[in-house]
Amino acid sequence: MSQIELIQIIEQIQEEIAVDASGKAKASVRATARLAGVDEKAIRHTLENAEQKPAKLAVMLMQHGFQSAELKGWRTEGIPDIAIAIILEYYAFDAGRYCNPQARLVCRSFNTIGIRAWIQEKLGWKKEATANETAMTQIQLLAAVAQQMAEQEQHLLEQQQRQAEILRRLKAVEVEQDRFNTPSGHKYSIVGFANLQGLEISAKEAGAKGKKASALCRKQGIEIERIHDPRFGRVGLYPESILIEVFSSNSRDKATT
Repeated sequence: MSQIELIQIIEQIQEEIAVDASGKAKASVRATARLAGVDEKAIRHTLENAEQKPAKLAVMLMQHGFQSAELKGWRTEGIPDIAIAIILEYYAFDAGRYCNPQARLVCRSFNTIGIRAWIQEKLGWKKEATANETAMTQIQLLAAVAQQMAEQEQHLLEQQQRQAEILRRLKAVEVEQDRFNTPSGHKYSIVGFANLQGLEISAKEAGAKGKKASALCRKQGIEIERIHDPRFGRVGLYPESILIEVFSSNSRDKATT
C-alpha cells in the first residue's frame, strides 16, 4: 500500500471519526477496520465475543484497562482513540498471518503524530480552536504526515528512474566501446562457435574449418590466439567475422554439391 492510497482512505472515513470537547477521539468500527486494512467483520466479531470467548486482540485491549462490556458497546458508540492505537498495533505486529503492511504504515504515521503532540504538550503549546476545528485536528495531522511520506515516496521513485537511465546509458557506452575494441567480433574456437550457433560438428569437420580459419587469418594479417582445450589440446581462437565466413562458405559448398 502506498501513502497516496492511505490519503484516499483517510478522506473516505472523515465522517466516521470525531473528537469531543475534551480532545478525546473515537472512530467507528468500519473506519478502524479501514485504517487497519482488515475486514470490518473481524473487529466486530472480537468485540461481540469479548465476554464469552475473548480473542487475543480482546485480551490485549482488556490488559490496557478496558472492560469486556465496554468492548461490546464500541460496536455502536465508536472505538476510543487509545483502543484504535492498540488495534492498529495488533494488526501491524501481533496478529500472526493476519498482520499486514497497511497497519504498519498507519502505525508509523500515528507514532509521528504522537511524538509531535507530546512535544507540543511539554512546551505548553496550545491552539485555541472551535469545536469543528478540534474535531478535525487528528485526521488533518494524519493526512499531512501521509502526504509528506507520499512525496518522499515519489522522490525515491524519481531517483530510481534516474539511476536506471544512467545504467542504461553506461551499458550503451560499454557496448559501443566493445564494438570499437573488437571490430572483427569476439573470438571463439571452432567448436565453441558451432555450439553458439546450435550446430553439431565432428572432430574432422572442426579440424577442416580450423585450417580454413587459420588461412584466412594469415591472409588478413590477424594473429591467431591459442588456448588449451581439455578435449583437443591447443586450439585456435578466431575472430567472429572469420568464423562467419568459414561456416558460411561450408554451407555454400554443401548447397552446390
